[in-house]
Amino acid sequence: MTDIRVEVARYRPGQDEEPVFQGYDVPLVADWAVLDGLNYIKDQLDGSLSYRWSCRMGVCGSCGMTVNGEPRLTCGTFLTEFGGGPIRIEPLKGFPVIRDLVVDIDGFLAKLSSVRPWLVREGEELPLSAEYAQTPEQLEAYKQYSMCINCLLCYSACPVYVLDPDFLGPAAIALAQRYNLDSRDMGDRFDVLNQEDAVWGCTFVGECTRVCPKHVDPAEAIQRYKVTAALRSVLPWSRR
Repeated sequence: MTDIRVEVARYRPGQDEEPVFQGYDVPLVADWAVLDGLNYIKDQLDGSLSYRWSCRMGVCGSCGMTVNGEPRLTCGTFLTEFGGGPIRIEPLKGFPVIRDLVVDIDGFLAKLSSVRPWLVREGEELPLSAEYAQTPEQLEAYKQYSMCINCLLCYSACPVYVLDPDFLGPAAIALAQRYNLDSRDMGDRFDVLNQEDAVWGCTFVGECTRVCPKHVDPAEAIQRYKVTAALRSVLPWSRR
């Protein structure tokens, strides 16, 4: 069986001063994803390799890595896409590296929390007991933005975030829009989104939308809220 060369970024705290690449020969199996190749390395060649993965079905979002310079889900990227190789696998850009291909996502999770990613209701006591039915049209208004799997690919592809880690970022803003456009939500996220480090920091390069595996289109979400924020500056009573 033919092999393909896989070069993996290794960083071991206390052992490496900076990341180094280590090469492995992996069987070039027709239906193997890059993640299968990593699992082969860990199971058969080097058990010390560290990386994240869970579902292997493009749902959990945990296996995002940089593959030959592109942020990709390794479970949906196949070895055969790269011909005879080599394939170079690195951690996602823009995030602190904990070990090998594992990055620190605490800052990202804090950004998600900051937009209040839940249905906000006013004048109702908990627990809520009423049901709030929606029409298909009301569901369609926000459904696209609800498909995000928090894979971080959009952040790694975003030149603004890579240069400025304080930027709220594509996924968090798209998540905010998911609730802003929900007919059941009564929240106001203007103070969080109408900031230089939020929607106004976006330069509309569009890389976030290009790499999104779920077609969320966070670039559109950001531009739509720019319009909302601009209108609200002129018409303060306009919330959506």
